[in-house]
Amino acid sequence: MRLFPFSKIMLILGLIFLYIPLVVLILFSFSNSEIINLWGGFTLDWYKELFQDSDIINAALVSLQVAVVASLAATILGTIIAYSITRFKRFRGKHFLYGMTITPLVLPDIVLGVSLLLMFTSLQGIIGWPHGRGMMTIILAHITFCTAYVTIVMQARIRSVDLSIEEAAMDLGAKPLKVFFQITLPQIIPSLIASFLLAFTLSIDDLVITEFVAGSSDPTLPMYIYSTVKNGPTPEINALATIMIAIISTVVVIGAFITFKVENNKKKKNR
Repeated sequence: MRLFPFSKIMLILGLIFLYIPLVVLILFSFSNSEIINLWGGFTLDWYKELFQDSDIINAALVSLQVAVVASLAATILGTIIAYSITRFKRFRGKHFLYGMTITPLVLPDIVLGVSLLLMFTSLQGIIGWPHGRGMMTIILAHITFCTAYVTIVMQARIRSVDLSIEEAAMDLGAKPLKVFFQITLPQIIPSLIASFLLAFTLSIDDLVITEFVAGSSDPTLPMYIYSTVKNGPTPEINALATIMIAIISTVVVIGAFITFKVENNKKKKNR
């Protein structure tokens, strides 16, 4: 499809608007100056200091652990919900289940954070669990809002899968579980990867909800960065953000490569 000159200009301006701040941040992470927006020559000292800062390393590890566990759980749970809503036409509580699942999409983060905090404190008083706030409460909170996004993505993908193929397999004697793993699952793998990446990004980036459900002993990376920036940002934050951009970009490229390979294999089989 050919783009008109105006469309090309708008595309270029949009890309500049989105990516110039990231380029500037990466550039100044190599600046030999304690002022974050003043170039003072090339250096790698801020990266050395970053890897020697145990507080940042611990916060990054907490965020990565939470994001991986929450994303996996949300992807599995969201896929199950999307499949049940899409494939099973009628069952009691279907609309209620769907409504409760996507509610976090429309709730302000502060409302969701307060409600989760009240739930955790109430459960602790009634059954003694969870024992205070920490990584477990953060993971449960992140699963709650990530599942909503996964459900929306997977619902659209599962609905587009040709139902006649599944019905043909069951007519030939295949059990529903076997049909799902051998026919449906291979077709929705690209969306599963996309859902996981989306949930991972949302989880590792969350601050507002995490502030309510996290304990003082397990700060996540956004919490640490926010507390540091309030006292004045340092070039270490630029270095940290550059590393995060590199990691997320690598994960996205790997996900896109896997999706591309799956789609190519699917086209080869169809020929």
